[in-house]
Amino acid sequence: MNWRLRVVHTTGYRYATAVTQSYNEARLTPRHDDRQNLMVARLETVPATRAYKYTDYWGTEVNSFDLHTPHTELKVIAASVVETTDQTAPSVDATWSQLKSPEVLDAYAEYLEWTSYVPKHRELAAIARSLRKGRTPQETVLAVSERVHDMLTYQRGTTGVHSSAVDAWQAGEGVCQDYAHLTLAMLRAVDVPARYVSGYLHTKPDAAVGETVVGESHAWVEAWTGEWWGFDPTNDIPIGHRHVWVATGRDYGDVSPLKGIYSGGAATAIEVTVDMTRLA
Repeated sequence: MNWRLRVVHTTGYRYATAVTQSYNEARLTPRHDDRQNLMVARLETVPATRAYKYTDYWGTEVNSFDLHTPHTELKVIAASVVETTDQTAPSVDATWSQLKSPEVLDAYAEYLEWTSYVPKHRELAAIARSLRKGRTPQETVLAVSERVHDMLTYQRGTTGVHSSAVDAWQAGEGVCQDYAHLTLAMLRAVDVPARYVSGYLHTKPDAAVGETVVGESHAWVEAWTGEWWGFDPTNDIPIGHRHVWVATGRDYGDVSPLKGIYSGGAATAIEVTVDMTRLA
């Protein structure tokens, strides 16, 4: 199935006192690949700024902008139109010995390493190894993703933006970021290169053409088992036409949608909305 989607991601900041200057990076532009065609994208800010575009180490388009006039509000609006389709099933299933070859270990070393979001953990590794028994790498990816889906209950507010996979596992609750980090921790424990994907999810499978819904900033995982392919452990579904991908990295820290530093200001309040419209 093919969909054409318009995504409008709006982030608003309010400051109790004036910010005198700020430096910001936005990773909000959808990517282009065989499953997703980016037709148009633009980024606007209020107050107005001039953005400098570049591609970061992980292949993500970044809009960098700064403000040098006092302001008590900042709004960032990222709008894009993309055509999406369902992900095709992986055509290659590497063997376990191939995943441990020097060539693969060298090429995908960064997607096998531990991070503060995806730390090494003995019990999680033991669960992952038990799921690997009698399965191919591709089958193991699905088994781990399905187990993570069953291990966690989706609940906002239990974890925070700095919570790790272990924090979510111990709490038994979390959001899409936590599902992705926990899946990554288990896949890396059994030597499957795996990366974090950020993007959006259209929330209404039967949406009519022209209908606008409240979308979600979303996260899922991609694994390399001879080629890269993705799965959504939060919803326990394959990547499809309702998924719009923006960035990949080792974990959330590599793909955070907006980050920056500022001088002055106090008591920041943030409001984020994502509106998604099926155009065709």
